[in-house]
Amino acid sequence: MAMQPIIEAHDLRKDFGALKAVDGISFSIMPGEVYGFLGPNGAGKTTTMKMIECVSPRTAGDLTVFGLDVDNNPREIKRWLGVVPQDTNLDSDFSCIQNLITYARYFGIMGEEARRKATDLLDFVQLSEKRDVLIEKLSGGMKRRLILARALVNSPRLLILDEPTIGLDPQARHLMWEKLKALQTAGNTIVLTTHYLEEAERLCDRLVIMDQGKILVEGTPADLVRQHAGAEIVEVDHSPDVVSCLEKMGVRFEVFGDIVQVFSDHPKEVATRLLSTCNPGKVFVRRGSLEDVFLSLTGRALRD
Repeated sequence: MAMQPIIEAHDLRKDFGALKAVDGISFSIMPGEVYGFLGPNGAGKTTTMKMIECVSPRTAGDLTVFGLDVDNNPREIKRWLGVVPQDTNLDSDFSCIQNLITYARYFGIMGEEARRKATDLLDFVQLSEKRDVLIEKLSGGMKRRLILARALVNSPRLLILDEPTIGLDPQARHLMWEKLKALQTAGNTIVLTTHYLEEAERLCDRLVIMDQGKILVEGTPADLVRQHAGAEIVEVDHSPDVVSCLEKMGVRFEVFGDIVQVFSDHPKEVATRLLSTCNPGKVFVRRGSLEDVFLSLTGRALRD
């Protein structure tokens, strides 16, 4: 029997007046996947997350979670959701363990069971020694880890993570990655948004890149890099001679300020020819990345 998607969307739309925040997107997410939504500010990522979380009704289209319609069955869906929001919204009047025990009550988990679960989760996110510390005494990384623990109180089947490592230092970010991979290994399905392209490459089985409410591409990180950037990219100092040489070669390139990026199936041959005939200055070949794909598809202009 074929496995059914845990989330499925067809022509999903969300309008805010004349603004089409999500403009007819379709996707499906299978059980056990880590699935990412990438895009510049205002692309529609967080709006999509809120529709999946059953907190923002769709304007049009179809969206099911666990096979249930999000508008008709929000209580049933939320029972099996764990959510890590962008904002740090812990209760500052409580300690770490009190935050978890209080949150557990929303799911009917009481008394000794709630305390045991809270203790186990603090151990999982490596905050056992902070169990009785007030929230205001925690670092930013500790708060994000505690929010992850809170999202796991109800033993969710699906985790929704909106910028889960925002503002974290490299050590805290790597610890969060380790915990998310452990959750996937344990069978959780994880949906995340992130602006950290390295994070998406490390964690995501598949992802989409969105812009202006639409999905531009979908695939595995490796496939998207291969299709839209190439395994390797040549970077060379920008000059009229270099541009003229590249035009004669007939290769695809883009100019970004004082750097030219060349996309070719034969990057080392391009680099050799540039060095021998084009007076290029500095030339080097590097691995293509998801960041190259992202910038190529969405542009380099700043978004507010």
